[in-house]
Amino acid sequence: MTGPLHRPYPPDVYRGSSGEVSGWIRPSETEAAIRYRSGGSCEYLATGDQTHGTFGLYRWNFGPDESGPDPHFHRSITESFYVLSGEVSLYDGAQWKAGEPGDFFFVPEGGLHGFRGANHASMLLMFSPGAPREDYFETLAASAENPMTAEERVEFMLRHDTYWV
Repeated sequence: MTGPLHRPYPPDVYRGSSGEVSGWIRPSETEAAIRYRSGGSCEYLATGDQTHGTFGLYRWNFGPDESGPDPHFHRSITESFYVLSGEVSLYDGAQWKAGEPGDFFFVPEGGLHGFRGANHASMLLMFSPGAPREDYFETLAASAENPMTAEERVEFMLRHDTYWV
């Protein structure tokens, strides 16, 4: 087959001949890594460190009240969203759209996006490559108790490839 949709596989990373025991399972009963004051939580399903920088996958659980970031973009990472339950408002760069269970939203580098949810909705968030988003989530959660100064917040957002519009 030929054509633009049939790109070759990337170069081999594993060069052995017999495979290896290297997979791991995260049990479903694993506690959420972060619990927010809003009643929401973030579960680290696969961090960038665990996937050797290929991706980071997180389950985002909203609390009862609406929360989520305003429109922004990233220069070095893509972000993908998959709605698991409830309704999640997704900003596609032009308008907010209602995301329902089963809806998927992909945002390439530089793509404007945002999300909001409430009523205990949940979704998967995936970043590629696997940037260190855990520090971003944890610092934001801690800033509810210990707010950053305006200067600290600007530096923090730049360090975490987050540009607000």
